[in-house]
Amino acid sequence: MARIEGMINCDTIDEADGIILSAGYGKSFTYGTGAENGPSRTIDCFCNNLEAFDRFTRNEPWRIVNIGHHVLEGINDLTPEKMVAAISNFYFANMGKFILMLGGDHSVSIGAFSFFSENFNASEITILQIDAHPDLRENTLDYRETSNQFDHACTMRRACEMGFKTVQVGIRTISVYDFEYIQKNNLTVFEWGRGETPKNQDIIDSIKTRKVYLTFDMDGLDPAHAPGTGTPVPGGLEWGYALSLIRKLAIEKEIVGADIVEIAPAEKDILTPYSAAHLCYNILSYKLMKDKNILKFY
Repeated sequence: MARIEGMINCDTIDEADGIILSAGYGKSFTYGTGAENGPSRTIDCFCNNLEAFDRFTRNEPWRIVNIGHHVLEGINDLTPEKMVAAISNFYFANMGKFILMLGGDHSVSIGAFSFFSENFNASEITILQIDAHPDLRENTLDYRETSNQFDHACTMRRACEMGFKTVQVGIRTISVYDFEYIQKNNLTVFEWGRGETPKNQDIIDSIKTRKVYLTFDMDGLDPAHAPGTGTPVPGGLEWGYALSLIRKLAIEKEIVGADIVEIAPAEKDILTPYSAAHLCYNILSYKLMKDKNILKFY
């Protein structure tokens, strides 16, 4: 159990309405490094540097909902297969709790996807992915000497194979392998930098299921808002756009799980962990307040 401070207001995760799960796994990187430290930097900001008052709901959500925190110790020492199993097992052990996972590189999401596919009907859940990259490679052999199907560049390929529907938002760099898979499977992709930016409602309307899992890669944002990430790409989502999309998603859909990944701030980077912590607070607050039938925006 992690330290209790600030807006983490539960002594144990058993008391929590929602759990922040720190999964500091950083072995599956392509360019930037340090994602294994992203969750701890984010939690430090979450506990010590966020304003508790939310101007959109006009209250302090942490006084209304119970938030717990758990660290998956030693996860960065595991093989990719064992990492996925450890995360899936934590979700299973805490079934019925809403979990927001902090990563770590994007491969940690596969552990959450595995849990949902094994315990629920995957076809009834859409994964809404905010990301600069589609992450649809089969494996890593086109850029590594060894094959790894649990690499961050393969995350959404594994999700599709598990039977989830997907909607990808913010995509602006695509490998030929991603492109071929998108074309073959007719995936819903909102590219950034090709034509006008879609309205939030366009994205929500493209989601055909009531249940949604939100996977938020920090490189989905423009690097002006989160420079510390594994593979930053210019021209991403603006901050206000991303927050308004989360609010609309919370209102119109049932968020069953979420993660914020590829948090890899440099030593003096305080903007990236702040952005991740703010996103974490918003997603948790809105989801849990909606569950209590008290979510209202002004």
